[in-house]
Amino acid sequence: MRPTVTAIIPTFNEAHHITEAIASVAWCDEVVVVDSFSTDATPELVERSGAKLLQHEYRSPAEQKNWAIPHAQSEWILFLDADERITEALHQEMETVLCETKHEAYWIYRKNHFMGQEVKHSGWQSDKVIRLFKKGSCTYALVAVHEEMVCRSSVGVLKERMLHYTYKDFDHYMEKFDRYTTWSAKDRNGRTPKVTLYHLWVKPSFRFFRHYILKLGILDGKVGFIISYLSAYSVFLRYLKLDRIRKGENL
Repeated sequence: MRPTVTAIIPTFNEAHHITEAIASVAWCDEVVVVDSFSTDATPELVERSGAKLLQHEYRSPAEQKNWAIPHAQSEWILFLDADERITEALHQEMETVLCETKHEAYWIYRKNHFMGQEVKHSGWQSDKVIRLFKKGSCTYALVAVHEEMVCRSSVGVLKERMLHYTYKDFDHYMEKFDRYTTWSAKDRNGRTPKVTLYHLWVKPSFRFFRHYILKLGILDGKVGFIISYLSAYSVFLRYLKLDRIRKGENL
């Protein structure tokens, strides 16, 4: 018998995704949705699915997830964002490794989709996250963006990929884009020197070159160009916002 698993799904206004996300982890012993007071139908859909609904004020991705961990009743935890899906092949691989328990946490690669297209290059081909771990063995570092799991023991790597549908529509994506660049700017306040043309021009330019040429975004066609451009623009916007924060603007 494998150890028990609790799936935890953080949400805010995820009515578009939540039903399918919950269905993809229905094999878990417990499914907990930690909602930051959604204003759409997310809570109703969660309750209809039979998952456990908890609501907690949102401050940052890391804080929300760290708050959720002690509420899990199982020996292992599987974190899933609402726009992600666990495939049947990945589920079966998890069943196997949980019985072996060679590690206390596992990296999972993601198969990303953007604007209706699977992205095979553009720097996204190596995208992986630690999402499956033994309760008590890992915690999230308290940063506002790109929260990373800190584990006290060895971490394995799963072969199968989870699906990630990062794009719902343009307005939704740009709203998230704006929020994440603000958080990223605040993260760098205090550890970045004076914002110069190096930050506003050189770093964004290299970011585009890295994603489009070095990471083969050109092979993803139009979507690869858009991803590379938006990645470069996010760097520019991060440092522009940092400069404005230091000049007293409230972002």
